[in-house]
Amino acid sequence: MTWLLVAAGAAVGAPLRYLTDRAVQARHDAVFPWGTLAVNVAGCLVLGVLTGAAAAGAAPSSLQLLLGTGLCGALTTYSTFSYETLRLAEQGARLYAAANVAVSIAAGLGAAFAGGGIARAVWG
Repeated sequence: MTWLLVAAGAAVGAPLRYLTDRAVQARHDAVFPWGTLAVNVAGCLVLGVLTGAAAAGAAPSSLQLLLGTGLCGALTTYSTFSYETLRLAEQGARLYAAANVAVSIAAGLGAAFAGGGIARAVWG
């Protein structure tokens, strides 16, 4: 049953990642990888809420597998973040590459902490 929950979450997360990335990137005619940043930050927020809910006893392990491992695992992408950062640096856009690293880490951690705060506010 465990692998079915993970697979079901991933079956939603992977297409959601692709569609969100394309939609966000289409709105920004820029070199900066806004789409990847958006899905990674969104995934951090969801995982923060889920982790906070689990800590409060409001999220069963099945939900953690479905949303945390499956959905967020397929939605977020460290490999694409790394590739896009490397590509920016190789193309001479070193400032964009550095900004991508700094903003991704800061926004991702901020979203995870915010998600935890939301969970604490809802589930105490």
